[in-house]
Amino acid sequence: MSNKTRSKHFYLILILGLLSAIGPFSIDMYLPAFPDIAKGLDTTIAKVMLSLSSFFIGISAGQLIYGPMMERYGRKKPLYAGLTIYLLASVGCVMASSVDALIIFRLLQALGGCAGMVAARAMVRDLFEVKENAKVFSLLMLVVAVSPIIAPTLGGYVTAIFGWRYVFVMLIIVALIILAGVYFLLPESRMPNPAFSLRPIPIFRNFIDIIRHSQFYTYALTGAISAAGLYAYISGSPHVFIEIFKVSEQQYGWIFALIAMGLIGASQINTVLLKNYASEQIIKIALRTQVIIGIILAGITYLGWGDLFVTIFLIFLFLCCQGFIFPNSSALSLAPFGHNAGSASALLGAIQMFIGAGASALVSFLQNYFSPMAAVMAFCTMSALSVFTLGRKIIVQRATAEAVEEEDVEMISTL
Repeated sequence: MSNKTRSKHFYLILILGLLSAIGPFSIDMYLPAFPDIAKGLDTTIAKVMLSLSSFFIGISAGQLIYGPMMERYGRKKPLYAGLTIYLLASVGCVMASSVDALIIFRLLQALGGCAGMVAARAMVRDLFEVKENAKVFSLLMLVVAVSPIIAPTLGGYVTAIFGWRYVFVMLIIVALIILAGVYFLLPESRMPNPAFSLRPIPIFRNFIDIIRHSQFYTYALTGAISAAGLYAYISGSPHVFIEIFKVSEQQYGWIFALIAMGLIGASQINTVLLKNYASEQIIKIALRTQVIIGIILAGITYLGWGDLFVTIFLIFLFLCCQGFIFPNSSALSLAPFGHNAGSASALLGAIQMFIGAGASALVSFLQNYFSPMAAVMAFCTMSALSVFTLGRKIIVQRATAEAVEEEDVEMISTL
């Protein structure tokens, strides 16, 4: 590979990673500002947490819109539209005068930003061979996982020095940088298809055809439910660390960054493991390990045995497992859909965010009664393992049945 090709490949991965990271960055950066937002808007942290839930809902619903649009108009035009909506909504967040307004603008911000997430996954499927997809997703996670390291720390300092509104000013600047990168560095990976219908019924049928594919729903649900444990952590961590363990906003940012390093490290180790192991094997081991860690975390939380350092350590290990599960499950769920990657990517993202929003909302709802973060994390990973185990049995059974049918056809044709 020439230096010019390596440079082109580097910038391509970087821009796709930034597009994938715009959602997580928009979440992570304002987490340390929750107490300041609650104080500034004269409300409670629990109510501010609803702006996080609305963001998850917006990302979930919005991806179902952008998927068909990217099949009809190509990848870049809908992407420009989404980033523009994101910028305008970010301005609205800066100017919000009530928590209800903030919740609405965060919803709109998510509806715009999710275009980048759909485009990035679809372009990976467009531009790279299927066998390379898991490795590329691991490289994207390297960019995405930098977000939890930089964003909360930066958000904590921006909030402490300038106030919470400037967190959204920073998001505007980030979006402008990404928009410039898309324009100058990102190629169009799929030409418009005027024959692709945007009418509701054909779109619905297309989504149904995708979700009925056993390989898609097995790995999409496995990855999404496991990732919901991550969203439960994101939603509940400000309360756990700032309110219960009494760390400062800046300390919370550093803790969040330290824990995120587990996600980064594991995703990169995953690229090495893929040389000798199949994605299914890696997912199985990672899920079983994550279940054990989740149960231990929930147990010591319930019994009151966990101090700050033990809690940080166990969550670190939990997210390490996620670094192995996410890239492999994403690659396997999209593998059968080279001709329909935009819609499959949108449906995958919508499922991930919808389930993540549910976990986030559940943590927010239960916050007034007890500290539910660890319990929801444990429940998510146990459910993911159950789905994976059952789904793999269905895939194997269908593959066996198809092989038998093909053998019967061959026998008949020889008679």
